[in-house]
Formats: sequence, C-alpha cells, structure tokens
Amino acid sequence: MAEIPTHELPDLVVLVRRDGVIMSHLGGKAVGALVPPPEAAGGRLEAVWPEAVASCVKQAVRRCIAQRQTVETRFECSEIRYELRAFAQGPDRALCVIRVSAAAPSADESPPSGDFVHPQFDRRGFLSRFNDTLSQAAIQEKPAALALVYLDGLTEIARVVDAKISDQVLSAALLRLPQEAAPARAGDAEASWYLGQLSADLLAIVIESSDRDAIERVVWSICTSLREPLQIGDASFHLTPYAGVSILGQDGSSPRSLLDKARSAAAESRRTSSSRLHFFTDTLKLRALARLDVAREIRDAIANREIRLRYVGRHDLATGQLVARIGYLRWNHPLRGELAPAEFLGVAETTGLAALLSRSLLESLSEDFEARASALPAEARLSFGPLRHHLLQDDFVDDIGRTLAQGAVPAARLEIRISERTFATMDLSVLQALSRLGVQLVVDEMGRGFGSLDRLARAPIWGLQLDRAWVTALRSDSVALRVCRAGISAAAALGVTPIATGVDDVAQRDALLELGCRHGSGDLYGETGRAVAARGLR
Repeated sequence: MAEIPTHELPDLVVLVRRDGVIMSHLGGKAVGALVPPPEAAGGRLEAVWPEAVASCVKQAVRRCIAQRQTVETRFECSEIRYELRAFAQGPDRALCVIRVSAAAPSADESPPSGDFVHPQFDRRGFLSRFNDTLSQAAIQEKPAALALVYLDGLTEIARVVDAKISDQVLSAALLRLPQEAAPARAGDAEASWYLGQLSADLLAIVIESSDRDAIERVVWSICTSLREPLQIGDASFHLTPYAGVSILGQDGSSPRSLLDKARSAAAESRRTSSSRLHFFTDTLKLRALARLDVAREIRDAIANREIRLRYVGRHDLATGQLVARIGYLRWNHPLRGELAPAEFLGVAETTGLAALLSRSLLESLSEDFEARASALPAEARLSFGPLRHHLLQDDFVDDIGRTLAQGAVPAARLEIRISERTFATMDLSVLQALSRLGVQLVVDEMGRGFGSLDRLARAPIWGLQLDRAWVTALRSDSVALRVCRAGISAAAALGVTPIATGVDDVAQRDALLELGCRHGSGDLYGETGRAVAARGLR
C-alpha cells in the first residue's frame, strides 16, 4: 500500500461489526476521550463510548452496510466535534474513520489566497446553475440533457487507503477536465456543456442539446479522460466511469425528474459493467421488478447446479502450449439460453446470494478437474475466481482447505484469481494462509482499480493478469498501451508472471510478446487457436 504522509492519516480507525462489536482499532491520539483501550476489541461500543456516540456510530455502520455506500455524519463528545465516515467491509461489518472536526471559519474571516474553489467542486453553485439552465430551456423551448457519471473505484480507495487520498484522486481527475466547452459539432447538431460534482463519486454534465450523437460525443470524451490512470506517490489509481443520460421534455420536465431518470440510466450502465452511455428508457422502470424474479431464479439455479463454470484455455504466447484452464461463470437458463454474468451477477450481489453461488462453484471444482485432468498437460492448472462476497468471508480459507482435502485437485494445480480491487481490501494474513495451502494466487483485472507496488510486493502472489479492456485496445489506444506496459513491467519488477486476457489475434499476441508477456488467453486460442497461433509465430 502506498505510504501516506502523517498529516493525511485519520485520527482513529475502528472496524465495527453490524451488531456494534468492535473487531479492531488503530490510532487515536488526537481524539482524546474517544481512544478505545487495548482490550476494547471484542467488546461492544456501549462499553467504550457514551451511549449517544455509540448509537450514532452503530447507525452509520448499519446504513453503509445496507446501502453499500459511504456514510458521513458528525457528532459531539465532551464539547469536541468529530467527523465520522463509515465504509462497508463485506456483508456484516464496516470501517469507521473518525477525525476531530475542523472548525469552520468565522463570517469575517476571508479564506487564504491559495484556497480557490474550482467551479467543479462548488456543488451549490452548480445546482443553482443547473436549475437556471432547465428553467430557461423550458421557457425558450431549447434542448437540454443531463448526464450523470458514477466514478467506480473511489469508495475502494477511501476504504483501503484513506478518504483524503480518495479526495485527492477525484480532484486530480476533475482538474484535468475543462469546466465547460464551447459549442462542438456532432453532425448537424451543436452541444455546449458544463460539469459539476453532485457527491463524492457522482458527476453531472449539463448538455445544451437533445441530439443523441452530440450528447454521446461529449460524455464519451469526458469518460475517456476519466479512465486515464492517476499517479499519487508510488500508487497508480484507475477510475471506471459509468454514465447515464436523461433528456428534457422526453424523460422529464423538472430538475428532480431528470436527476432521477439519469441516475437510473447510470445505474443500468454500472449494473451491466458497460462502458457505453445509457439513455433512459421506460423499460428501466420495469427492471427493478424483474430483478426480484431473477433473484428467485438464481436461488433455484444454485440448488439445481445450473450455474456452472465454463473453461477457456490460457496459453504460452510463444509456443501455443496450454498452461491453464480458466473458469468463468456460465448460466444456461432453461428459457433464455446462456446468460452473461453481467445479466445476473449484480442481482446475486445485492440479494445476498453471491457468496452462496461462489461456494457452490467451488464445490464443483473437484468434479471439473477430474473431467479435464486427462486432457491437461502435467503442469497445467485449473483457475478459479471466487466472487468478492465469498472471498471476504472469514471462512473462505477453510472452504479452500476442504476442497483440497477431497484430494481430487492437487494444491499446486489450483489457481485462485482475485480481482485487483478485492485484493486491495483483503488482509495480507488471508493471502498468506492461502499461499501456505499451496495454491497459486493471481491478481486479476489489473488496471481497473488501483495498485500499490508495496502491497503487491508483500503479498505471496504468482501472477498479475491484465484487464481485458486494456489488452484488446493496446494497438489502437496509447493509454491502453501505457497501462499494459506498466503492468507487465511491474510484474517483472516483482518477479511474478504477467498474464493477458483478450488476446484475439496474432498481432496482439506479438505486441504482448514484445512487451514481455508470455501467458495469455483469448479468441486466438479457440478450438483451432493453438494451430493458428503456431502458424503465426515469426
């Protein structure tokens, strides 16, 4: 993890279970009476703090777990004001960061000359301007649209590193964007726009156009810039924007209705993990009800073992030799056919079924390995990617141990893939326990979240797997090329194996080999992929 300057550290960090039990705590010198004694771990909040403080903290913990969002609040103890931020840590606990609240300046105090507030961060000013724009557009019958952009990754940065570091990342991302643009042509339509911040991880773009091509051009340009990596200290941070749009007159006539519709469209983009812009449609209203039916179907599918793993090959890019079989989710729905994980995984996560599904898939590994062992080379492994909610449970290591104890899958031939974001939130002791079992650990989806060389160097990992989106674009996008080069260089520096996904043609494979990546999977290695790859070797 990146080293954080002392002045950036929170005053007190407490890990609290949903029922109010303190799991652990760190720091506290600056918070005076709130410093828990060393023996507080395992005890209840009420035994450590006044009832009003304990009640406030418990409410924040329960709200952030239920909403899966950062919760901020303030409270007072012994005439000292405190700020509290709570971040969900799995399904039943939250990380609470407590600071002494900074005193607000008096009315006659002028801010220091260096404290200029950039217009993008003036939320009240932006909302006032947004309301004025819509009022004028409605009166003058001018077109207008609202785009909301959810920045995925900020919550993880705040949870794992520090809330102030998260704020720095957002500030850097926004300050490299222009505040607004002069009219820009998209076909025959013109679209001027301006941008503001609605919440910690939600941006709003007001576009003075109803032409969808013009709107898409503006939002795509902004999202492309937001995807570019940000470097703070020795850590590289990556944000993933998900965008949705509502149009004045078509989807709503008031600021509130446009906000609600754009929020629904952005949520749909995030739910499907789609990089494309989603426009609001009436069908989005029906999907919330449809998800209840999907949750019931998922539960039945788990019980009937209808959701299984489908396996694709990972190959040596230089020789075409099979080195691993990688398991990905596959649901062959009896009525809708094969469903992509994006169509049901979000529902499983929000309805508490993700851990149950992941455990069911783990239980099928022995059967899967036995069915494929005869066709696997002697050193080839089976790669399994547990779902996040399962990985963060206390008994995950025991689940892996039970699978290995069955004897069908040798530990040395089992690979556990952990997404970069989940890896960043896991305790190193859990990773070390998995390593002691003999399994290989691979950090997956590198380049989608944020990585710290310090944390990667301390963890017992075998490989780093680049995210498919960067690999597929490395020959056409300079940013993707830089991310791939940085990821492969980091793997070499750490002495671990770089791995690519999305190797779809010979040119991509050759580019990866030149960068120093030897292992990969993709369309190049289909049923005839090995022969094609071998013929394409230079």
